[in-house]
Parts: sequence; C-alpha cells; structure tokens
Amino acid sequence: MEITKEKLEAAFKEEDYICGEEIIIPTYLALNLEKPLLITGEPGVGKTEIAKVLSKVFDTELIRLQCYEGLDENKALYEWNYQKQLISIQINKDNKSEDMIEENIFSEDYLLQRPLLKAIKRGKRPVLLIDEIDKTDEEFEAFLFELLSDFQVSIPELGTVKANKRPIVVLTSNANRELSDGLKRRCVFLYIDLPSVEKEVEIIRTKVTNIGEELSKQIAAAISYLRTNLELKKLPSISETLDWARALAGLDADRLSPELIHRTRTLFLKTKDDLDNFEELGAKKLSQEALKSD
Repeated sequence: MEITKEKLEAAFKEEDYICGEEIIIPTYLALNLEKPLLITGEPGVGKTEIAKVLSKVFDTELIRLQCYEGLDENKALYEWNYQKQLISIQINKDNKSEDMIEENIFSEDYLLQRPLLKAIKRGKRPVLLIDEIDKTDEEFEAFLFELLSDFQVSIPELGTVKANKRPIVVLTSNANRELSDGLKRRCVFLYIDLPSVEKEVEIIRTKVTNIGEELSKQIAAAISYLRTNLELKKLPSISETLDWARALAGLDADRLSPELIHRTRTLFLKTKDDLDNFEELGAKKLSQEALKSD
C-alpha cells in the first residue's frame, strides 16, 4: 500500500493521534525509503503509539519486541523446540540414521519463532515494534544491523532467511543510554518533545471527550508549569496528563481548585522526591497558575 504525506497526516488524525509535520514528515520518509524509524523522547510522549497507529493505518499485524536488560538473539529471533526435538529423537532412533534425525529436528517444524523472525516471515507486511531498544546492550544492537539493513537474518542450521515483505520497523528509546552510530545510521530519526500548552489542550479534548474546554486549558497550563518550574525527577508525560484529565472528568470537576489538585496529585507526580518538591510549591500556587489560562 502506497501512501502520500497528506494521506498519512489524515490517517493519523483519524486515529486521534494529534501531531504536526515534525512527526508526519520523518514517519513518511521512513515509509517511503523503507527504513526503520527510530523514535526518542521522554517516556509517555506517544512513541509506542505511532507503531500502533501505523498498524491500523495499513490494516496489518503489530509484532512487538519488548526490550529489557539481558535480551539476546534467542529470545528475540528464534529458539529450537527442545522438547519436541527430544520426542522426535526417541521415536526415530531405531528407524533412522543419526544424520537423518539431525537433519529432521533442525527443520522449520521444530523452530519457535520469536518477534524478529515472525516479522520477517509474515506474508503480509507487518509493523515490527522494537520497544525501548536503549535497555539492551551494544552487542544486541550489532545483532540487529543485518536485520535493519537487509531485512534478513542468519540461522546456522537453516541458512539465511530473507523477508517476504519488508516490515515497517519502529524502534523506540527513552535515551537511558546513547545508541550506537551504526544503529542510528540505519534509521530515520524522530525526536518527540513534550507538547505545547495549546497542543496538549487539543490532545486532552480529543482523548477525553467528557471534559470541558475550561478544565482542559487549566490542566494543560498546570502540567506545563510543573514541567518548566519544578526540578522534577520524573516530568509528567502526556499519558499522565490524560490520566489526570480522565480522573477529574470522572469526579465531575469543571475547574481546578487547590483541594482538587492536592487530592489527585499522585496521578501526575510519581516519586517521593517530586511529591516533596510539589509540597513546597503548594497546590494553591499551582491552581493560581492554571487559572491564568482562562
């Protein structure tokens, strides 16, 4: 399926993903050039959501590899079904030679496909999400180079497996460590910043349909003030803004008050240090700053 920049922009809007050309253009270029899209930014700004939106736009499967420390190629690419292999050996040991048994048990029938191999072998072009790549080590990054450059992988027992259709690849990073130049060179880069007050109001109004415009503006202004005026360990993300907005709408609030802010502060503050820091500012002060948006 070919797609123009205008159609991609319309599709993102239809899926309620609020963004401008700073996101649309790199995403379009990655699709057009058939290169992976590497998205970085603060947690909760909508990086993973782009992969989900693309799977809906192209009406295709989303295959997700959730990265973590210690992830290796066996967990990401494939594993042999050792239990099935042992059973086959026991059944055939009297009827077949050792060479025939070995050839049989190292066939695709005994292969357990993990996300990377699944994405390569799909008949219909899937979206492959490699989420939080910065949690892995440089050795795993280097392992990915063959996949990201040529969309093929090498399995010693079977040889080289090439993609039937090049998957749409999205990698995300929270910048917990610097990624290698080799990985960056293979990707189209996209950095997603925290939104402006105006954009965050639009996001709130799109995602939380039962909330008033006045309260939306106050929430966005309050969150913006927290991000720029407090030394927080964990800045409130868009997802936390939406959690707060949904909670306030569920409480039938129509405007922020010091009491309401104090009661719901743990929806946007996630560490003890940040809570203590917020107490010094005070809910009353934040309420005053939010009301300036009116």
